[in-house]
Amino acid sequence: MDVIYALDIIGTFAFAISGALVASKKHFDLFGVVIIAFVTAVGGGMLRDILINSHPINWIGDLNYIWTIFVAVIFTFLFKSKIAPLSKTLFLFDTIGLGVFTILGLQKGLFNELNPFVALIMGMISAVFGGVIRDVLTNQVPLIFQREIYASACLAGGLVYLLSTYWIHTSWICFIIGSLTVIIIRLIAVKYHLELPKIKEDIFKKF
Repeated sequence: MDVIYALDIIGTFAFAISGALVASKKHFDLFGVVIIAFVTAVGGGMLRDILINSHPINWIGDLNYIWTIFVAVIFTFLFKSKIAPLSKTLFLFDTIGLGVFTILGLQKGLFNELNPFVALIMGMISAVFGGVIRDVLTNQVPLIFQREIYASACLAGGLVYLLSTYWIHTSWICFIIGSLTVIIIRLIAVKYHLELPKIKEDIFKKF
């Protein structure tokens, strides 16, 4: 589990940087940048814990998340001009974090004896709703509502995790399978510009 925890911290760091960059582009002050980085990195997990009444809340129970966010903000301020060329690396970390957060959130839901379907939703919330909160606070249409396969990749990975637990009884193997499913779907979707269908007009209009 130490490797999973390390991936969790890496994902938190990447999410915090993405939030800090968005806030910086919006010309927020230092406090605003910290807040946006914070909600991007831990907002999804915090919302999950509130919904399932789990205490302590993720970042309250482990201050390493807070220190990781502060380091990410400082890193962004010091090396903002150097971060842009690393966009592919940060995207990879972000995608890894997406996969890890999804399964961690799902597992926490199951640990709290939620229905597997509800736990699956909790996994998706853990992974993507930090970004939703970030976009709302910065006056943008959330990414998951307009383009790219993002939240649906989390749902697919979570479903694969749930199914794998019926045949594989080693939890860390199921964790890896579920996380990799999210990561692979996300990478393929971005590479080939895959999107979910949009409702453009009434399909029965011509009738």
